Amino acid sequence: MLIFNYSYTERTPRPANPILRPAYQGSNPVADIFSLWALRTTVKYLPRIAKNRDDTEARRQMLLASSFAGIGFGNAGVHLCHGMSYPISGLNKKGPKYKHPGYVTDLPIIPHGVSVALTGPAVFQFTAPSSPDRHREALAIFNSTTVTDPSIISVPDRDIGAHLYEAIARFLDGLGVPRGLKAVGYTMNDLDMLVEGTLPQRRVLDLAPGIGDIVGADGKELLAKILEQSMEY
Repeated sequence: MLIFNYSYTERTPRPANPILRPAYQGSNPVADIFSLWALRTTVKYLPRIAKNRDDTEARRQMLLASSFAGIGFGNAGVHLCHGMSYPISGLNKKGPKYKHPGYVTDLPIIPHGVSVALTGPAVFQFTAPSSPDRHREALAIFNSTTVTDPSIISVPDRDIGAHLYEAIARFLDGLGVPRGLKAVGYTMNDLDMLVEGTLPQRRVLDLAPGIGDIVGADGKELLAKILEQSMEY
């Protein structure tokens, strides 16, 4: 704490009060190490658990992956998928009233992991142009290969987003995740309220490339497009 206080006092320019500083710092080398390991491990072992919940090795590896992921995004932060997940889950109680299988409750529920995953394909298609190389690495992981694989190298930068969309959608489908917002009961008539429910989530939206880095814009139209593309896949 003493080191933090010292570094905070000495750093300029700085907010007038520490409480006004950003919640997260964005991507950084340390977070990258933990996040990439967690992603590789998740892609390898989560499908095994979906097929066999008694797979002890896979469950052990996923416990470790969840810890690594928490370290990774605990300081780097999260962005669009999480920002949109809040209205997707929250509005469900008065809207679609979707109840995800396997939960012992009489109440509607879209689990957090599912609500985050539903927009994943469209979100990373949207963010791909901001850093084609990083998204290319994610594509390689979802395809269980490396960035040096000819099938990955040959994808033009402009097409990385579309390929990653399909790879993530295929991965989620293999886990039994509902195939888009329509699968949990939302329709295009709900688009406006989902966007309005997302806009207040500036803590995470402002970290998103293509939205948080555009001065003077709240990203409303772009969020609507992402949510529309998330209706079904």
